[in-house]
Amino acid sequence: MEKKNHREPLFHIVKKDEASLPLKMLTVALTVLAALLVSALFINFVTKLDPISVYQSMFKGAFGTSRRTWITVRDTCLLLLISVSLTPAFRMRFWNCGAEGQILIGGLSTAALMIYLGDRIPTAVLLIIMFVVSALCGALWSLLPAVFKARYDTNETLFTLMMNYVAIQIVEFFVDFWDKKQSHSVGIINMNTMGGWFPKIFGQQYILNVLIVVVITVAVYIYMRYSKHGYEDAVVGESVATARYAGINVPKVIRNNVLLSGAISGIAGFVEVAGISHTISNETAGGRGFTAIIVCWLAKFNPFTMILISAFIVFLDKGASQISSDFGLNEYASNIITGIILFFILSSEFFNNYRITVHKNRKEGE
Repeated sequence: MEKKNHREPLFHIVKKDEASLPLKMLTVALTVLAALLVSALFINFVTKLDPISVYQSMFKGAFGTSRRTWITVRDTCLLLLISVSLTPAFRMRFWNCGAEGQILIGGLSTAALMIYLGDRIPTAVLLIIMFVVSALCGALWSLLPAVFKARYDTNETLFTLMMNYVAIQIVEFFVDFWDKKQSHSVGIINMNTMGGWFPKIFGQQYILNVLIVVVITVAVYIYMRYSKHGYEDAVVGESVATARYAGINVPKVIRNNVLLSGAISGIAGFVEVAGISHTISNETAGGRGFTAIIVCWLAKFNPFTMILISAFIVFLDKGASQISSDFGLNEYASNIITGIILFFILSSEFFNNYRITVHKNRKEGE
C-alpha cells in the first residue's frame, strides 16, 4: 500500500484545566503590562508624545481632583449596576442584549414621576415610588422576550435588541410630548426645586448612588450563590435537559430571572435620571448596556469581580477624554489607546483557558 504523508499543524490550541485564582490574576496583570507597553509604542511612534506623560494624564482625568474621583466612582457604580443586572440572565445562557431599552424605560418612568409629582409629594416618598416603579417597568419591558423564549424558544439576542429600538422611539415620543419649546430635550427636570433628585449625604452628592449599587450587588451575589433560585438558574445554564430531569420548571426559571434582570436594569435608569443627569433622552443609557456585556463576561458572572473591571473601564474612558484635552489628540487616537488595552485584557481570557503547544513531529506515515 502506498504511503501518504501529511503535515500536522505546527501549533495546537489545548483546553487547560481550571486555573487557580492567583494564576488568573497573574495572567491578567501580565496582559495589562503588555497592553501598556504596546500602547506606549503607539504613543511614541504615532503621536510623538511621551508615554509616561500620557499615562499620568489618564490618571489625572479619573482621579486628578476630589470631584473627578467622585464622578469616576459614580460612573463605575452605574456600569457595575447594569453589569450586575445582566448576571441572572447570562448565567442561564439567556443573552439579554436589551439592557439599553430596559434602562431607558426605567429612566422614562422616573422622569415622568419627577415631572408630575416632583413638586407635590416629599422627595423621600417620591424616591421610593420611583425606585419601585422603575424596577416594575424594567421587568415588564423584559417580560415579552422572556415569555417567548420560555414558551417558543425564540432567539433572545435578536428579540432583546429589537426591544431597544422600540424603547428609544417611546422615549423620543414622550420627550417631544413634554418639550414645549420643540428643542427635543426636556432639559434638567425640577432644576429649581430639585424634586425627585437624590439628596446629598454628608455633603456628598453621589453617596446614595453608591449605597443603592452596593446593596443590590451584594443581594445579587447572595441570590446567585446561596438561594434555591440561584441554584436553579445555574443548572438551567449548564444544561436544560439536566434541569428538566431534576424536576426544575425551566420556563418559570427563565421568566423569573429575566424579570429580575430587567428590574435591576430599570433601577439603573432610575439611578441615572434621579441621581446623575436629572433628565431623559434617547442617550440616557449611553451604550452602557453593551459595555456591561463585556464586564459581565470578563467577570464570569461574579458581581464582586465586576467591581474591578467596571472601575478599570471607566478609568480608561475618563483617561481617554483627558489625554484628548491635554495633548490635543483627536478622539480616535485616544480611543485607539483604550482599544489596545481592552483587547489585551480580553485576550487574558484566552490564556486563562487555553494553552498553545508546538507539535514536534509534523510528518507521519499512514
